[in-house]
Amino acid sequence: MAEKEKFYITTAIAYTSRKPHIGNSYEIVLTDAIARYKRLQGKDVFFLTGTDEHGQKIEEYAKAAGVTPKAYVDKVAGEIRAICDLLGTSYDKFIRTTDDYHERVIQKIFKKLYEQDDIYKSEYEGLYCTPCESFWTDSQLVDGKCPDCGGEVKPAKEEAYFLRLSKYQKQLEAFIEENEDFIYPELRKKEMLNNFIKPGLQDLCVSRTSFKWGIPVDFDPKHVVYVWIDALSNYITAIGYDPDGSSDMYKRYWPADVHIIGKDIVRFHTIYWPIMLMALGEPLPKQVFGHPWLLFGEDKMSKSKGNVIYADDLVNLLGVDAVRYYLLAEMPYTSDGSISYETIIERFNSDLANTFGNLVNRTIAMQNKYFDGVIQSGNVTEPIDDELKQFALDTVKRVEECFSTYRIADAVEAVLNLAKRSNKYIDETMPWALAKDEDKKARLGTVLYNLLEAIRFIAVLLSPFMPTTSEKIFAQMNCDIRDYESLGTFGALKEGVKVGTAEALFQRIDTEKMLADIAAKQEAAAKAEAAAKPKDEEEEKVEEISIDDFFKSDLRVAEILECEKIEKSNKLLKLQLDDGSGTTRQIVSGIAKWYKPEDLIGKKAIIVTNLKPVKLCGEISQGMLLSGEKDGEVAVTFVDLPVGAKIC
Repeated sequence: MAEKEKFYITTAIAYTSRKPHIGNSYEIVLTDAIARYKRLQGKDVFFLTGTDEHGQKIEEYAKAAGVTPKAYVDKVAGEIRAICDLLGTSYDKFIRTTDDYHERVIQKIFKKLYEQDDIYKSEYEGLYCTPCESFWTDSQLVDGKCPDCGGEVKPAKEEAYFLRLSKYQKQLEAFIEENEDFIYPELRKKEMLNNFIKPGLQDLCVSRTSFKWGIPVDFDPKHVVYVWIDALSNYITAIGYDPDGSSDMYKRYWPADVHIIGKDIVRFHTIYWPIMLMALGEPLPKQVFGHPWLLFGEDKMSKSKGNVIYADDLVNLLGVDAVRYYLLAEMPYTSDGSISYETIIERFNSDLANTFGNLVNRTIAMQNKYFDGVIQSGNVTEPIDDELKQFALDTVKRVEECFSTYRIADAVEAVLNLAKRSNKYIDETMPWALAKDEDKKARLGTVLYNLLEAIRFIAVLLSPFMPTTSEKIFAQMNCDIRDYESLGTFGALKEGVKVGTAEALFQRIDTEKMLADIAAKQEAAAKAEAAAKPKDEEEEKVEEISIDDFFKSDLRVAEILECEKIEKSNKLLKLQLDDGSGTTRQIVSGIAKWYKPEDLIGKKAIIVTNLKPVKLCGEISQGMLLSGEKDGEVAVTFVDLPVGAKIC
């Protein structure tokens, strides 16, 4: 028997600073779908994920929490792994950079690179961003802030070891240009070459002395190995790389077929990592795929913005497969995707309940009703059958094409389109009409056979995306023909088998009720969080700001022209205001408990005009209405001043 073709796939390892939100979880689901598809094709897949657990930021978080860094990362790594498991991901290994074997090999890698003069000791002086754990020069800053996260940077100077990136610049540049699929998509490749490599690479700081939570440099213990060599090397340490002699597993699986990573860390994986491998004399990964971000509305998720959605909360609401489906179906290929409760419920009802669920349910029900569940032969054909058969066969090819370039959302859409075409086939053939004519019984059997076979195609192709749903479909069909090779022809389904009972795969969601429940839970959680915050017994501590900070807010007088309740919320009002700018401004305000819409129309109030617009319950809010709160009661600040007057 021929040996299976290997396929080694990895995610970026998750940083153990805090519990990951749904945007972080997208990557593990995306990678899992690819891994499952490759297994479906018969490949020997090894799927690696894990956690990145060292660094100054972890040390600071642990100190603030009053625990050791190891205790802190143990807790967060456990949360990350639990979410991976909750989402049904089929990883083969979960590496932690605090694993003993990893730490030992990292020390060996560092020493090897030092002894061959690819790492040297010097001194670093620059501007340091603690969240990103990166040094920057003045010219690299954006508006005086870190170019990656927009955070504050501070001057820092310390002794450090450096990796000679400059030594390998030309070699790396030639490799990228000769291997056109190494960086994917194409726009990421152009960005790396034109913005970072060709302008000239500066040697990279790879050790630190200003904190202790890291892997010690064994020949210079006051230094700890900096994040790049530690974290990036997980892809080879996990499968048995060792400078003194690597394992058979390493020789089997390396080089990786693809690293699946976020677009924000493409630079590290296509510049630092390849140069490290070149210096070690090891092959480079075949491909690095930088996926876009999943945003909440139009914003990157952030706990400070209050727009974080967690995977476990969504799973509790909708189920695992529905969450997986949304993540994979909604993310564009290169531009950022978006998530909101409204859109995920809409997808659930339209795609899962109406299209997939309805197709399976009514086909199984008709098979039971008209033939006592027994599958008939499919030999009474008409030309309309050929269209469905060819559509199914073309879908297999389309899905394969999409996976070859990691266009996973397009692959999902292709399977959805097969379900839509099958539903259309029902309308075209009208089984209920055929059932009324005894002479057309055989034709009815063929129609239902074709539908069941199309559903079998769908169930096989859905298995990388929604494995549990796929299993449920096969169970309802009482079908054991699930291999990928069986999709090479239309008609592998066995006649004479009796299908099971029709059961709804997905129950339609009452959108208004669910959104109201979510809003109520969010409101309760916000109150609980506020109540839990410690306060001074005598008075609340108020953070002082400068007069310059105050004048950043643009406060204006505006007249409320229109006001109405938002149907999906019991606390929000939508207001249309004249702020003197010549255009009407819309603001959404959480004051419905204290004001009726008719009480506000015609009143003048103070608004903040220069807040970034946000979406609340599907409505854009372009500012904030000033109000005061005392003992749970809220009052809007009304004034008797001209419209457009600036408050200062």
